[in-house]
Amino acid sequence: MKAIRYRLGGVLIALGLLCSSCSINRLATRAVADALTGSGSQAVFTGDSDPQLVGDAIPFAIKMYEALLGEAPDHQGLILTTGSLFVMYANAFIQGPAEFLPSIRYQERQTARDRAKKLYIRGVDILSEGLERRYPGIGGASAEDGTLAPYLAKVKKNDVPLLYWSAAGTLSAFSLDPFDYSLGRRVPDCMAYIDRAYELDPGFNSGALDDLYVLAYASLPVPMGGDPSLAPLHFQRSLERSGGKLSGPYVSYAQAVAIPAQDFNTFRSCLQKALEIDVDADPDNRLVNIISQRKARELLNRAGDYFFLTEDGELDTGAYEEDYYEEDYEAYEVYEEYDSYE
Repeated sequence: MKAIRYRLGGVLIALGLLCSSCSINRLATRAVADALTGSGSQAVFTGDSDPQLVGDAIPFAIKMYEALLGEAPDHQGLILTTGSLFVMYANAFIQGPAEFLPSIRYQERQTARDRAKKLYIRGVDILSEGLERRYPGIGGASAEDGTLAPYLAKVKKNDVPLLYWSAAGTLSAFSLDPFDYSLGRRVPDCMAYIDRAYELDPGFNSGALDDLYVLAYASLPVPMGGDPSLAPLHFQRSLERSGGKLSGPYVSYAQAVAIPAQDFNTFRSCLQKALEIDVDADPDNRLVNIISQRKARELLNRAGDYFFLTEDGELDTGAYEEDYYEEDYEAYEVYEEYDSYE
């Protein structure tokens, strides 16, 4: 009996140590997660000056964050960081470069677009899980049938990043495959997310919501929430909220508004202003500006792909119908008016 008691005592001690070890591991995991997702953690990537270094590092970082998330699935910082990194990586390092591949490399471009779409969705799934944990049932609600509104009424200002990245990732995936019915059904929800985020924190991330509005209003069909007439207003607000330190709003407006409107003057002016931005003026967004300026240069170099130009690079007005410029879309005039704030 004494031997049995000793053995039982040993088992209980071992179990106690094991449970203690598990608790310590959980505490250690959360401590690491807190450190890696704290204030300024994303600036490690967005503030760098070497896009290739960051592009090579992000996949490893994503897998590390995923591993930590597996140990602490309810850690909101990990959820936001992991999900948003998927979206950022897909946009800046997969979809972005693929846009400028020559037509002869169509298959390579399509492969990259397909990969980017999958990465967007992976990020959105993680972010959606974060929202679901905070507001159980929100994932099954819909803007179209009115069931989403009560959930959005409960969200707080600190939920804005989750709303923003969820909407940005979903809309980006949809832009790559507008025939994906499941993504199309989620577009009205995305617009509701953006609207609610804008109510709570209109200046979020130096005008990021206004920039997203520009892309959404200019690109989406009207039945899905598009409204080109509102794009210039949000373009002006994005410039004001960024303090004129970000190239992105100029590039977004040139691509989403000026090209469809066939407004070459606005297209060129916006991209030139994007290139004039001092990338060191906003250290936390240095990489963002560098990547945006690369895109601006590519768009300028390929202007002939989007407009009829003369040999000296000016607009060939003779190639357009005379009444083309009489359309009710005054992108350039609005741009000139708002640009005076500088």
